[in-house]
Amino acid sequence: MSVLVYAENIEGKFGKPVLEATTYAYDTAQKLGTSVTAVVIGAAAPEELNKLGQYGAQKILHISDARFDSFNVGALAKTLQEAAQKESADVIIMSATFNAKAIAPRLSARMKAGLVSNAIGLPETGNGFHVKKAVYSGKGFGHFNITSATKILTISINSYHLKNIGASAIIESWTPSLSDQDFPVKVIETKRQKGKVSLTEAEIVVSGGRGMKGPENWGMIEELADLLGAATACSKPVSDIGWRPHSEHVGQTGLTISPNLYFAIGISGAIQHLAGVSSSKIIVAINKDPEAPFFKAADYGIVGDAFEVLPQLIAEVKKIKAN
Repeated sequence: MSVLVYAENIEGKFGKPVLEATTYAYDTAQKLGTSVTAVVIGAAAPEELNKLGQYGAQKILHISDARFDSFNVGALAKTLQEAAQKESADVIIMSATFNAKAIAPRLSARMKAGLVSNAIGLPETGNGFHVKKAVYSGKGFGHFNITSATKILTISINSYHLKNIGASAIIESWTPSLSDQDFPVKVIETKRQKGKVSLTEAEIVVSGGRGMKGPENWGMIEELADLLGAATACSKPVSDIGWRPHSEHVGQTGLTISPNLYFAIGISGAIQHLAGVSSSKIIVAINKDPEAPFFKAADYGIVGDAFEVLPQLIAEVKKIKAN
């Protein structure tokens, strides 16, 4: 018996969400009195593989297969199923990334396993296997008891602390039994965004709405984000009218994020937008309308014109960084 964690990598590197999932897997394994095996697909440098050991994996199944260079959800699900069977794992954990959202349901169907997505907090194992997650667009919490023999969890990004235990893992090269028929999709080209903080992984997000009055004024948003090492985001109306790319749209119909700090600048705070950002640890709202709904959800609020507040905020951050 063991806990299996899918350690998804991008160009050979493991992001913070994967290390969070590995830490979560380790803490879950400690409760169950078992160990953690990580599955790694594709090239990864030794120092990157060592990170998984440092954050709780005792064993790593490393798969090198060029066919995985393209994303094939069926092949990935079959691989994780075989890995779970090989390691006698009855708990499978992965970070709630875009890829995992495609893999986990298919893996659940293949293994007839119960699935809880976007889990937060460790499972309660004293009487069953109870898992907590946010429901109703973050307005409440649900507690789910998984009764199937195999259990699958995807862990909400930025919801679990990192813990470096300073250990190392045994690395085993492994090849699952896959044929070319398991790779029916051929991806011609993949383009990845370079040089920007990933919005779904960002610990700080600076977001703007129609109160910014036009795309020509986004320089202040980007400057503050650069100073804070943050990602930029926007409300749905802003992306709809083409001021910002749809990849930055957060909300019920866009990305759901959970940064440690979220700046909402010139955003009224419609319920659809709040649904995508309500899991943020701290929300700071800046709006000249004192009745803006966002102030009811915000931890801190500044009533004022963004074009007056932002330059002062930027100046203060620069002053702090200079010191």
